[in-house]
Amino acid sequence: MSVRQRIEKYRSSGGAADLVRVEVLVPSSARDAVLRMAAGLRAKHRGEKDLQAMCDEALRRYGVRIRDNVDLERLPDMRDRALVIAKALMERGDAQAFALGRRMLALMEAV
Repeated sequence: MSVRQRIEKYRSSGGAADLVRVEVLVPSSARDAVLRMAAGLRAKHRGEKDLQAMCDEALRRYGVRIRDNVDLERLPDMRDRALVIAKALMERGDAQAFALGRRMLALMEAV
């Protein structure tokens, strides 16, 4: 595999998937603030991807219990849906569902 192919694979399915390179000109005194902001944006993006993966797993494993009397599509954003899913897992699920719900809530607090 050539270097270029390896870079393309990393950007499409590796740690840099869904990220783009941005070059900006800022004063040297603001460099650290821009780097902190970029790190925060990356952490938020990765946290939301992890949260979406947990929601998908919860719906796949416990879909009937979670969707009981709840229309997830009417909720405005993914964080609201994840909160409803986590609470439903903790209330109506087994021990594994409860643990998944707690992990989801902890991830939402961290991000």
